[in-house]
This record gives sequence, structure tokens and C-alpha cells, in this order.
Amino acid sequence: MPETIEIQLKKGVLGLCVLALLHRADSYAYEIASRLSAAIDMGEGTIYPLMRRMQSEGLVETYLVESSAGPSRKYYRLSDAGRSALQVQTADWKTFTAAVDAVLDGNIPPAASNAPEPASTVPAPTGDVQ
Repeated sequence: MPETIEIQLKKGVLGLCVLALLHRADSYAYEIASRLSAAIDMGEGTIYPLMRRMQSEGLVETYLVESSAGPSRKYYRLSDAGRSALQVQTADWKTFTAAVDAVLDGNIPPAASNAPEPASTVPAPTGDVQ
């Protein structure tokens, strides 16, 4: 059974959402998952692999914070590369959503045609014209 468009959209935008959350404040994975679950109904299990991938790509850095209620927590913060990625992805997202909104609202100009001009139906002159 194919995935719904909603699931595909969530998967596509999840990294951007994590970058945006970490831009506001450092956080640990469970807190990120909880916030995204509340905001866009994203499952907790998708966050942990994403956080590992983002760390390996250099978009986030980690550090440990001692906890009086249990083991230390691994916190994530944006790296310089993560801040740059957030800027680029935010601009791309805004451009993309504006284009989709234009299509949905019917506010798009007609496409420019790259097709060759149709051939004339008038025959070309041959020989001398008198």
C-alpha cells in the first residue's frame, strides 16, 4: 500500500523541523520527538535515526548533561553547518510552498513554450515572381 502524501510530506520536512527546534534551544532527542509529535504527529521512533544521521553529517553536535533523576542526557545543538543548512532549507521551503500555493490557488502564469513555431500554411514562393 503506497504511503499517503501526509506521511511523505512529514518525512521530507522532519529534518528542517529538527533544525528549527534546535535553533531555538538545545534539546535531547526525546524532547524533540515529543514536541514534533504534538506539532505534526510524528512518531518518536523516527527521531533517533535522524539525530544520528544529522550528527554524522555535522549538522548537530552533542554534549552530556548530568541528571539527578537518572543517567546523563545527550543534548543536541546546532553546529555552524546546521545553522547554514537551516537558512538554506528554510529559504527552499518558503520558495517551494509559495509555488505549491500558487498552483493550488490557480495563480500561475501560462508556461512559456519552447516548441518551434508552427509551419506556415502559405506555400513558399518558387522561382521568379512577376
